[in-house]
Amino acid sequence: MPLEDSLPKQSEKNTLFSSFKLGPIHLRNRSIRAAAFEGMSNHHLATDALINYHRSVAAGGIGMTTVAYAASDKTGLSFPHQLWLNEAAIPGLKTLTDTVHKEGAAASIQIGHCGNMAKPAIIGARPFAPSARFNLYGPTFPKAMNEADIQQIVKSFGDAVRNAQLAGFDAVEIHAGHGYLISQFLSPYTNHRKDQYGGSFENRTRFMKMVIAEVRKAAGDKTAVLVKINMRDGFKGGLDIEECIEVAKILEQQGVDALVLSGGFVSKAPMYVLRGAMPIKVLAHYMDNPLMKFFIRLLGKWMIKEEPFKETYFLEDALHFRAALKMPLVYVGGLLSREKIDEVLNKDFELVAIARALIKDPDFINKLLHKELAHSSCDTCNYCIARMYTVDAVCIQNEKVSSEIKEMLYG
Repeated sequence: MPLEDSLPKQSEKNTLFSSFKLGPIHLRNRSIRAAAFEGMSNHHLATDALINYHRSVAAGGIGMTTVAYAASDKTGLSFPHQLWLNEAAIPGLKTLTDTVHKEGAAASIQIGHCGNMAKPAIIGARPFAPSARFNLYGPTFPKAMNEADIQQIVKSFGDAVRNAQLAGFDAVEIHAGHGYLISQFLSPYTNHRKDQYGGSFENRTRFMKMVIAEVRKAAGDKTAVLVKINMRDGFKGGLDIEECIEVAKILEQQGVDALVLSGGFVSKAPMYVLRGAMPIKVLAHYMDNPLMKFFIRLLGKWMIKEEPFKETYFLEDALHFRAALKMPLVYVGGLLSREKIDEVLNKDFELVAIARALIKDPDFINKLLHKELAHSSCDTCNYCIARMYTVDAVCIQNEKVSSEIKEMLYG
């Protein structure tokens, strides 16, 4: 029996355990596993670890789980343990979606291109970017994209969507935030072009509109399309909320099924995205390059500045988007309790996306349903974030984490 036929009729109220129709698909409840990088790929392909993690989240009651940070093109890779959504990835990802579907959840995959954050050693070339400006946080010196490069990457997004469909995904999430390639075109901080892709707001949104048009064409009427956007870049000289609302309105006009509302810039304000402090010693510990270890230990606290954490830290900004838009909106940012999830849904957000609580406990949603807990035991130490760039994203409480690392974090 098709999943949608087994679902209860959608409630008029946005309660966590009411079903929801997202574009052409149905979700059993209003929860999404946010596209937080798992770091569980090998040679850019799905692994048993990645499949088993998403199976556990699906079995734990999530409405839809999102596989994170899949590159549309080889030039968009920033890590060796990152997915590349090419034809070779389809069989492994089909196993993943089949497994998720058996547990009653929908499956989405985030598609992006990291632009100036790509690693030359991985892609075998200089990274692409809107403008050829040194990126300290790479560190890279990217190539300014020409028209042929732009057309190549636009096409790669459409190809990636078609590969996602062949792999059995119900939805795709296009990453247009956090200072990756689409966001780099949107932001005046990274876009210094003098042609039709730079300067005015209309020109800076041109690349995004081309990508989304290609994605919508590829998705057709069978795949939901979500887009993750910034509500602010998070620093002076970047996009602020007024222009970000205008970006959202363009996406609404382009027929996107939902927006995921986020903020921050990985190469300028990384903890604006995540909040809290980065455990610098842990981050450095997992790095293979001795020079990078030294560099991070010496300058990490200056480069990766702490941002105060509080639950629902993006809600105030998100409410401005809710007032300006009619389309479905996904709230993400600091959701650790049933109380805060209900607060967000009661403010007319259709869906909530959760990351750290599900890294801590894949059964988090079912435990809320059965009232086994009301608040995640995640303490936002951000160990999972420090680890994901070089190993994989697991909680500090995981049995494979050594006592040495725990002592480094808490001692």
